[in-house]
Amino acid sequence: MAFSVSMIALSSQLVVVVANGVPVFDVTRTCKLDLAATAGLSDTQSVKACVRDEKRAQQQLESQWSKYPASIKAQCIPQESVGGTPSYVSLQACLQMNQWAR
Repeated sequence: MAFSVSMIALSSQLVVVVANGVPVFDVTRTCKLDLAATAGLSDTQSVKACVRDEKRAQQQLESQWSKYPASIKAQCIPQESVGGTPSYVSLQACLQMNQWAR
C-alpha cells in the first residue's frame, strides 16, 4: 500500500511540473488540418504562414507564461485539446481574454 501512495505522490508532482510550462503542440499538423478543413486543399504558403504565426505565439507565451494565474491556465489548456487541433494563437487569446475579464 505504501508503494501505491508513493507512486501517486510522485505522479502528482510530475503533473504539476508539466502544467507549469507552455504545453507542446504539433503546429504543423494543426495548420495542415485547419487548412484542409477550411479550404479543402493544401496550400504550402498558407501552411508556412500559419506555422510562423503559431511559433510566434508560442514564443510570446513562453516569455509571459508566469504572469497568467494557474486557474486561467487550467481553464484554457483543456479547451485546446477539443477538436484535435491545438493552437498557440487560440491559447494566447483565451488566456488574454480571461485575464482581461478578471
